[in-house]
Amino acid sequence: MDKWKRIEEELQTLRRQHLYRETKVIESAQRSHVRYQGRDMLMLASNSYLDFCYEGRIKEAAAQALAEYGTGSGGSRLTTGTTILHTQLEETLARFKGREAAVVFNTGFAANGGILPALCRAGDVIYSDELNHASIIDGCRQSRAETVVYRHNDMADLERKIRERPGRQGLIVSDGVFSMDGDMADLPGLVELADAYGLLSMIDEAHATGVVGATGRGCEEHFHMEGRTDILMGTLSKAIGAEGGYACGSHILAQYLKNRARSYIFSTSLSPVTMAAAKRALELIEEEPWRVGRLQENIRWFCGQLRERGIETDSETAIIPIRIGAEEKALKVSGMLMERGFFIPAIRYPTVKKGEAMLRAALMATHTKEELSSAAAAIAETVAAAGLEG
Repeated sequence: MDKWKRIEEELQTLRRQHLYRETKVIESAQRSHVRYQGRDMLMLASNSYLDFCYEGRIKEAAAQALAEYGTGSGGSRLTTGTTILHTQLEETLARFKGREAAVVFNTGFAANGGILPALCRAGDVIYSDELNHASIIDGCRQSRAETVVYRHNDMADLERKIRERPGRQGLIVSDGVFSMDGDMADLPGLVELADAYGLLSMIDEAHATGVVGATGRGCEEHFHMEGRTDILMGTLSKAIGAEGGYACGSHILAQYLKNRARSYIFSTSLSPVTMAAAKRALELIEEEPWRVGRLQENIRWFCGQLRERGIETDSETAIIPIRIGAEEKALKVSGMLMERGFFIPAIRYPTVKKGEAMLRAALMATHTKEELSSAAAAIAETVAAAGLEG
């Protein structure tokens, strides 16, 4: 009996369905331009929205931490893995988000996988938006609470499902900015329902921090609701340009997560080098809010350029979906754009629903208007050449 036969057959099925994935090896720093297969490419897919992965002052802070603290942390956060740089970053995060305290996790995925099972247990209910990130979905599964999925951003459906479970403790969780469509959660409606029914409110701000709000502080700032959400979760690996995840909230939340979140307790902590880089990046957002403004201006410009060329799309965030449909066609369009020097991979099932493949453009503050206009023209021409509607 061939023990690998089933796995090999599944891989062949993925290839036939145009769902097989391969890594793309980038040969330079993550910036607005990258080197890929020996060619210069305009990067239009990176989550480094403020182009911080190669920022000089952030690299300098990381280099200083490397010289003083070395490469690793040597243990979990509750044994030997908390340096003064870890606590300084948590203090900076709490201040940046307007909260009493913050807890840093190893990744955003680990944060959701730690927060949700710690706060919810058997008998509780977690109400989760149907388009939430996989890390939220997995965190819900690990919690043993009943998970109730409500229609995307549909507050009437959410309230109906809460009313069907009267008196149950629990939590409402949603992406703040949805990672594929780039739209935002109805935060006012979500918090209103959470408060009315005695539920915790939790927002995943992975794609919101450094992107939305007048100074990049995220969804609460965008909606003028500072301090209203119970748990602000996010990542340090996107606009911040470093690594790690976090939870911001009250002192009692931070104390509870440090004692109950398994992904915090049982993981070797991140390097002090990463902590120093993330802290300096947050400080730069505070010191130079024009970066956020430039990113938001680029978003408006690019969406306008696409619409002028017949590609109907709109976004208030750095994620701009360009809908294609069939997986094979999305791969074709992406490949044609890559040949023209535009790095925009196709997004396919299971990241999105079958038959709803797309290109997911992601912008940086350092993209120029000329680059974005050129990219919009190339996208429109390539979509037309591939025989697709915009």
